[in-house]
Amino acid sequence: MKPKQAFQALLATLLLCLSSPAAWAAPNPGMQVSEVTMGSVAMDIPVEMIKRMSALTNQLALSTNLNIRFRPSPNLGSAVEDLGTGQTQIAYLTPVAYIEARKKYGVIPLVAPTADGRPHFSLVIGVKAGSGINSPAGLKGKRFAFGDEKALLQRAAVESMGLKPGDFSAFAYLKHYDNIAKAVLAGDFDGGILKDSIADEFKSKGLTVVGSTAPLPSYIFAVHPGMPATVRNQLRDALLALNRSTPERAATLEAFDKAYDGFVVVDDPAYDTVRRLIQPFQK
Repeated sequence: MKPKQAFQALLATLLLCLSSPAAWAAPNPGMQVSEVTMGSVAMDIPVEMIKRMSALTNQLALSTNLNIRFRPSPNLGSAVEDLGTGQTQIAYLTPVAYIEARKKYGVIPLVAPTADGRPHFSLVIGVKAGSGINSPAGLKGKRFAFGDEKALLQRAAVESMGLKPGDFSAFAYLKHYDNIAKAVLAGDFDGGILKDSIADEFKSKGLTVVGSTAPLPSYIFAVHPGMPATVRNQLRDALLALNRSTPERAATLEAFDKAYDGFVVVDDPAYDTVRRLIQPFQK
């Protein structure tokens, strides 16, 4: 079986399993139940995404009267379409995915995760330590790894650091930041674009950062515009209450993303900086 066919078969099996009652996070007993399906951009392979998101859906269910399950998406475009068409009612999106979903479907921003108390992150260029590459310019004529082909912010970030795809001897799209870091360390690529928190995870394994963007507005949880306000408010309040103040809450955040320490309310204008960055790359 070809790799693409194998991935599609695995994803279909996972979706079938997730549709069963056992896959739903249990709400507080004795309360009226509303069903919510959570989506996400593909930060990792489906099996790992389910592990990362299950702690979060369980915690949210315990904090609300909502019956919550997770539906994985294979890529950025699918995550946008799933939320916009109501296959999911809330989704964890990259800034570019949110902007696309907002423009196309009118999705509503809810909250953004924080790192060190701030709803920001940076995109960085990572290389293998000891490679002799000490700046983005050192990657000209080298092999480079991007993530999702639809992730315009990645291309904008790389160009903001003085590089264009034509500067590389070869480049490829590896979908997930973990894949990029591993490929760089394995020597399959000389450099790659990474989220700062992923680069931090792989520093101890021999990855070093040679370039970075200015702080960018964080990934975001957005909801379908048809979600009832009462449900939206429950989800917002439950996410805002999730921080590192107790071992249980800290463990939930740790499973979701080791860099995060809480959530804050965000609005649409916060993403205007990203809109300006990606505008030259939009068709």
